[in-house]
Amino acid sequence: MLPRRALLALAAAATLAAGTASAQAANPRVIITTALGAITVELAADKAPITTANFLKYVDRKLYDGATFYRASKPPGQAANDYGTVQGGLRDDVKKKLPPIAHESTLKTGLKHGDGVISMGRFAPGTAQADWVICIGDMSYLDATPTDPGFAAFGHVLDGMPIAQQMLGMPTDPNAGAGAMKGEILVKPVKIISIRRAPLAAPVAPAPPIPAPAPATPTPSA
Repeated sequence: MLPRRALLALAAAATLAAGTASAQAANPRVIITTALGAITVELAADKAPITTANFLKYVDRKLYDGATFYRASKPPGQAANDYGTVQGGLRDDVKKKLPPIAHESTLKTGLKHGDGVISMGRFAPGTAQADWVICIGDMSYLDATPTDPGFAAFGHVLDGMPIAQQMLGMPTDPNAGAGAMKGEILVKPVKIISIRRAPLAAPVAPAPPIPAPAPATPTPSA
């Protein structure tokens, strides 16, 4: 038979694997198919469940089909396309918008607005509906502080950041938009063909159990 220490190690490994599989199952992935290519995003359902569930309602109802990435924001004079945000969603299509959701502060979720993070757009906290941004570079100024509610991060890009960077460098209309969006509206918005849940990865078959060694056969005495 296996030593007790080995059995405990196998049990711990199995528990760790089960926990990892559970975390993966809790964090769905979506594929944002645009006219420029696809962006794969993993949503932080385990840390930002309200915001993730809201986003998936739009996805599952196919409400983002035909929407656009319509805004590219970067500091004035920024030549490289490695710092800023691109915004997508339903914009002014109020007929497709669902009710606003509660704000999930990054102080509670523990998420940070780093490179590739997806975050909800809003006016006041509690007004977020259907539009979101992808961060390009460190956007930590969007994180919440004790005096600023910040924005609600809810996932991160796994693949396709060059597409977001390409959009950040596209021409914007200096006269379009209002307020903070003034001059940041793309001249040619990028069409979102669809957003769908990514297929779940095939489960990995567990390793077969290690058979216990056969008992030794007594050697007959002379």
